[in-house]
Amino acid sequence: MLRASLREVSAALKEGQVTPTELCQRCLSLIKSTKFLNAYVTVAEETALKQAEESEKRYRRGQPLGVLDGIPIAVKDNFNTAGIETTCASNMLKGYVSPYNATVVQKLLDQGAVLLGKTNLDEFAMGALGSDTGGSTRNPAAHCGVVGLKPTYGLISRHGLIPLVNSMDVPGILTRCVDDAAVVLGSLAGHDPKDSTTIQDNFKPFELPNLPDVSKFSIGIPKEYHAPGLSSEILALWSKAADLFKNAGAKVIEVSLPHTRYSIVCYHVLCTAEVASNMARFDGLEYGHRSNMNKSTESMYAATRREGFNDVVRGRILSGNYFLLKQNYENYFIKAQKVRRLIANDFVKVFRSGVDILLTPTTLSDAVPYMEFIKEDNRTRSTQDDILTQAANMAGLPAINVPTALSERGLPVGLQFIGRSFQEKQLLTVAKWFENQVKFPMIQLEEVKRHDHGVFQHQKSASFS
Repeated sequence: MLRASLREVSAALKEGQVTPTELCQRCLSLIKSTKFLNAYVTVAEETALKQAEESEKRYRRGQPLGVLDGIPIAVKDNFNTAGIETTCASNMLKGYVSPYNATVVQKLLDQGAVLLGKTNLDEFAMGALGSDTGGSTRNPAAHCGVVGLKPTYGLISRHGLIPLVNSMDVPGILTRCVDDAAVVLGSLAGHDPKDSTTIQDNFKPFELPNLPDVSKFSIGIPKEYHAPGLSSEILALWSKAADLFKNAGAKVIEVSLPHTRYSIVCYHVLCTAEVASNMARFDGLEYGHRSNMNKSTESMYAATRREGFNDVVRGRILSGNYFLLKQNYENYFIKAQKVRRLIANDFVKVFRSGVDILLTPTTLSDAVPYMEFIKEDNRTRSTQDDILTQAANMAGLPAINVPTALSERGLPVGLQFIGRSFQEKQLLTVAKWFENQVKFPMIQLEEVKRHDHGVFQHQKSASFS
């Protein structure tokens, strides 16, 4: 059951093969046995079991709320959850319990989902995990062998998501397969009166075709994504993927996004500027951590922020405030906004030329071993991690990572598909077709429990071995 897709689990619940409580208990047991992964900041065991019990009652009455009823979920710890601590993995918010649920959390709970707890993240999401600002859904998805969807900006409400970069933040979806991503998207998307950036039109949930046909699609291969540092393995997979589409009758053409080479620098300026603005609210007065320093208000502010934020957060606040200084504002922030417009226009031109979907790598390589990872500073590492993903955020476009193959080290790698704004059905249809072709093996969680480093070693992707 722990290997099944969302729809398979939902069907098993309806048929009585497993109860919501049994499923919840299995998941909680798995969380405990994999505690060494440090995946959760907070495990809401008592709350989850109560929610599972309520779901079980609905199933007994033959009145489940929908496909998500009884399905265990976890949310990143920068989404507000009423009654459950929300810390953003920071001392600044240690002990903070929100009085309300984020809109996306409430929508999931309204449909009967069982909230197991809050997952870990870099402090205030200033790195790669979960909600997506510059690739933080797609990057970890690529490294972990799962599907990671960043919807179009404005399709899903950000209300209750503690902001990092307001103009780029999008709640992301991590699932086992593309179909599951479509199901969750259908539950979360649509207008929210509490978030003025959401679309005004009603969103109609959709089901993907069982046997997608890509012969009528035009697939663009952006030459600028052949970036410095791209591993030969991923380059080869990218080329094989293009051939798959070509052999299926799709039109595959090379395209150019000329301003891509400026995007990571532009992203850094805009990201840190918005971070500096957003982090100003954490001053020790209204909520969150407050220093015992009481010589003056100014000293209390300084001590609170020094104690509450780590070096990475403080560094980004300093950079952002530098870019926003009166003498630097025009040369950095305004210039970066102009470049952002050029980057967005590049995508518009390519899609207007007849291209339906862009195919690119998601990451430069497979996951870097920890001892290599810590040799570089956060700025360098973030640049490398986000170089292939952040342009989609700056343009507000939907993008998805699809697990593709295993590297020579037996680690997952994925490829990214970028679609037109609000054309998630088209994007996910193409992604599902590709998923069906590569037949990537599902993670065997039982082996993870045994600290087995060869979790993927015995399995190979059928089309990409």
